[in-house]
Amino acid sequence: MAINALQSASSGLSALNTALDVVANNLANVNTPGFKASRVNYQDLAYIEKQQPGALNQNGDQRPIGLYVGLGVRISGTQLDFTQGAQQATGRPLDVAISGEGFLRVGVEDSLGAGGIAYTRAGNFTRNRDGELVLANDQGRRLQPVIQIPENASSITISADGKVLVTVPGQTEPTELGPIEISTFVNPAGLKQVGENLFVETAASGTPLTGIPGIEGRGSLQAGFLEASNVDPTKELIELIRTQRAFEMNSQSIRAADESLRSVAQLRR
Repeated sequence: MAINALQSASSGLSALNTALDVVANNLANVNTPGFKASRVNYQDLAYIEKQQPGALNQNGDQRPIGLYVGLGVRISGTQLDFTQGAQQATGRPLDVAISGEGFLRVGVEDSLGAGGIAYTRAGNFTRNRDGELVLANDQGRRLQPVIQIPENASSITISADGKVLVTVPGQTEPTELGPIEISTFVNPAGLKQVGENLFVETAASGTPLTGIPGIEGRGSLQAGFLEASNVDPTKELIELIRTQRAFEMNSQSIRAADESLRSVAQLRR
């Protein structure tokens, strides 16, 4: 009946509306360092079974196919794309990009992340008033473990394996501060997005494997670089057009079902 078509088209409009929100968010973050684009996954809903495959027909033979009418679509989830973004040279000694897999660790409230730790691919760090390395954003999340740079440090160098070396007056050899650690996950797509370019651990992501950059599958650090957003504007604009057209077609389905119902209602006249 046309009522099923109305319901199916309605579910399509709802799913496409959510897809439009996801595409818009991807495009809005095209310049956000370390941002990872999301993809919408769809799945069909339940089916009305009118004829079962293999049932006997009027000739006593088995039906080779069945007769099913679907009831629409829904979004089953959004899937993060962890393809590495381009590395952009900044020339700033405290900017670091991860070349390969892994996440930098920063401190957050216990209510936000398990153990007060969140993870990010954005390595735009600066120093706070205490000399600690923090993310250069409105919250200033501290790098974990905390690294404090002396106030009189004349130069700062971050090596590929995470060693932070500083030179202070009166010393000929650079001083090594605490290492920058990297964490990897078995299923990074299972991480929870909490804003601020941060992810937090979930049961789906698995527990983090933390250690020195450049070993055991962890990426190495590139100082003086930032990882750009991995959003492909051309791809997202094409997806935006496809979503718009699909929205229009589902609207046409609603109009067609409405016309059918109107015709049925007018049969009594």
